[in-house]
Amino acid sequence: MDLKPYLNRSVLLGAVGFAGGFLLIALIVIGFASPRLSPEVGFAPADLTVIPAPTHTPNVTPSPTLDPALVSPTPDPTQISVGGYVQISGTEGEGLRIRAAPGLNSDTVFFGEESEVFMVRDGSQTMDGYVWWYLVAPYDETRAGWAAADFLAVVPSP
Repeated sequence: MDLKPYLNRSVLLGAVGFAGGFLLIALIVIGFASPRLSPEVGFAPADLTVIPAPTHTPNVTPSPTLDPALVSPTPDPTQISVGGYVQISGTEGEGLRIRAAPGLNSDTVFFGEESEVFMVRDGSQTMDGYVWWYLVAPYDETRAGWAAADFLAVVPSP
């Protein structure tokens, strides 16, 4: 096949003109598609923001300072106190009347067994010559009432 008749000057100039026109159109489209930079910025904004890696900062726990005016004395572990635990003792196996209110004239709610352990929730109240404490059984919230301190012994928390 002879290509000489197709490779003349007008075909070559037409091909170069077509390629130049296509290149010119491509440059114009790319130019309109690219973002315009404001002349007052003075720099090109970055497409990538670099965030520095965190540095190791040790966790320091502040040590508390005590204000002597606000410090309450530490409760004596041998004394009955609210939040502590007691057990019934000194009843010679007869048990202790747990009452609805402090005082000997109050109704008996139930009998506490010798060595039964209770949590102290409220008190102390003095009535009829006894110091009374409100007790709650740690295993049964319904077993609750007032008991005289003379028949209670402090025990450690279970």
